[in-house]
Amino acid sequence: MRGKTIQVFLTDGTPRGIKLAEITSNIEQAIFIPRNKINEATTRPEVTRPGVYFLFGDSNESAKPFAYIGQSRNCLDRIKTHDQKKDFWNYAVVIVSKTESFTQTHIEYLEQLAISKAYEANRYNLENGVSPRQFKVPETLEADLLDNFDTIKILLSTLGFTIFELIKKETKSQNIFYCKGKEAFGEGEYQEDGFVVYKGSKANKKLTPTCNSTIKNLRAKLIEDKILVEQENLFVFNEDYSFSSPSAAASQVLARNANGWIEWKDKNGKTLDELKRK
Repeated sequence: MRGKTIQVFLTDGTPRGIKLAEITSNIEQAIFIPRNKINEATTRPEVTRPGVYFLFGDSNESAKPFAYIGQSRNCLDRIKTHDQKKDFWNYAVVIVSKTESFTQTHIEYLEQLAISKAYEANRYNLENGVSPRQFKVPETLEADLLDNFDTIKILLSTLGFTIFELIKKETKSQNIFYCKGKEAFGEGEYQEDGFVVYKGSKANKKLTPTCNSTIKNLRAKLIEDKILVEQENLFVFNEDYSFSSPSAAASQVLARNANGWIEWKDKNGKTLDELKRK
């Protein structure tokens, strides 16, 4: 992997406003639009071009954030429609071509590829009701579109949306950590955006009375989304799941308030704190 330079322009000088992100040598450009800035976005000519757009939002009922992926010949017009009809989202990201070279074929292909890859990564709950039609393009065009998608993936991650980032199980034993207690046995890895607990890990079933509300609320969401599945006297992780911190992960495995930096240990018994912070 080579280093990359990404330019982010704050259109109003504040980090919470509309932002333009691009790899200067590439044609793709991402426009980040907070929902409350939609009217201000009408002054940006970029958002009226053909492109692919993403809507992102969190939910109090789900353990995963929500997303919707679409395409339009005028992205802002379509997003304004969603502003009237969809409640879940807080941010929109529009992907367009700086050279205005995206055709209908480009954006339809990128939309169906994005939806497919988002389902594969399984980090977000997709609000797309119907999958886009599958179609083939010439081999030479497909190669260009795959390059476009690679840049889109980087730009979205840079803006904080890891919708396409696969959770890969580490094969090197020195990077795998374990959390044990009663019937619980968690296995996972400390990654760039949090701590991943691997599928098959076992969590204690009954939360202790002293658990804080954050732990209780997240446990309920994990059960509701079937990420935690009941098996006899414990819960089992039904898929790899990325927690915001080692402590959040350890608390669910142990079913109590827990300091993940101490509870997660490698095969030699060294804590995550010893290996990553000292």
